[in-house]
Amino acid sequence: MSINIIVPSLGESVTEATIAKWHKQPGESIAVDELLLELETEKVTLEVSSPASGVLSKIVKNQGDVVAMGEIVGHITEGVAGTATTKNVTTQNVDNKIAEVNTQKINHVNTLPPSVQKIVTENNLDPANISGSGKGGRITKGDAIEALSAAPTPLVPSIPSVGANDRAVERIKMSRLRKTIAQRLKDSQNTAAILTTFNEIDMTNVITLRQKYREEFEKKHGIKLGFMSFFVKATVEALKAIPSVNAEIDGDDIVYKNYYDIGVAVGTEQGLVVPVVRNANNLSFAGVETEIVNLSKKAKAGKLSMADLSGGTFTISNGGVYGSLLSTPIINPPQSGILGLHKTQERPVAIGGKVEIRQMMYIALSYDHRIIDGKEAVTFLIKVKEAIENPERLLLNL
Repeated sequence: MSINIIVPSLGESVTEATIAKWHKQPGESIAVDELLLELETEKVTLEVSSPASGVLSKIVKNQGDVVAMGEIVGHITEGVAGTATTKNVTTQNVDNKIAEVNTQKINHVNTLPPSVQKIVTENNLDPANISGSGKGGRITKGDAIEALSAAPTPLVPSIPSVGANDRAVERIKMSRLRKTIAQRLKDSQNTAAILTTFNEIDMTNVITLRQKYREEFEKKHGIKLGFMSFFVKATVEALKAIPSVNAEIDGDDIVYKNYYDIGVAVGTEQGLVVPVVRNANNLSFAGVETEIVNLSKKAKAGKLSMADLSGGTFTISNGGVYGSLLSTPIINPPQSGILGLHKTQERPVAIGGKVEIRQMMYIALSYDHRIIDGKEAVTFLIKVKEAIENPERLLLNL
């Protein structure tokens, strides 16, 4: 009996996806619920499991093809054991050995580590032509790099070959996620009246508090005490004070949200994603840290779900982890504001008529000037600044 492999529901407002990878090839056996293929949508990578046990009899849509929800991408012949095929040879023993090698090679090709898969995909390499030096013939990152260096380098057409190696280029198809990021950011600039206001925070007190209780906090809660939990809690308090920053425009209406789902921007190999910490106002510091760590791990492993990415009311982006000293972040629509954090560094500051060396950070709020006035934006940053500079106020809910 033939079973259709169908593109599942892709999530809210998502109608199509790109086939990122087939984990099985025609003729291979597969068990029910075993990973069959991966689909890349504009937001996440979805894993599609086998609907039945049997043999993958046919692939209708190949890697790189765009498919729609409900579309048939392949077929499974149910309840039939798969067989490996090899070239005819003179003896049965040799035939068996070749079959074993081929089967191992197919398995290794279909279970490439993420670092190897990235090199193979971005450079259009055929894993079947790469000799694996790892355990059991597995392809390592070094094998992929060696194969890449041996491949011919594409040159710019119609350009004189003067220092040709210096004029080499590489053309890689933009991923669906990267295209979506580009489109959404441009749409944000074209739609919202974006303005950015700045302030600076003396981080000395929160750094001292963190150093004092870091070990005790980790021992009790099983999670490290980072700075992001302080900023999430400070942001929630500032949003409560300035509701328009937590609102959005819907047609001719302004929608004020009385809940606080804070998006935390995370950089991955595929691009920037913004998973959401739900009901951040109800979470403790340990709860916020745990959520951020879990979401970051899922993001970097490509395991985020649509639910993880949907419905944020406000976003925090920390460019400081990359060394950024100052920036103007772009709003994540339909939100109306985004807080940019930056690198903490020692600077001379006037304190009580004296110059002291303090740990300082610049912060930036980009906001939609259509519904947020300058006074509200400045007040929002001041609220964040006061909470971080006096962290005991956060702990006492003042």
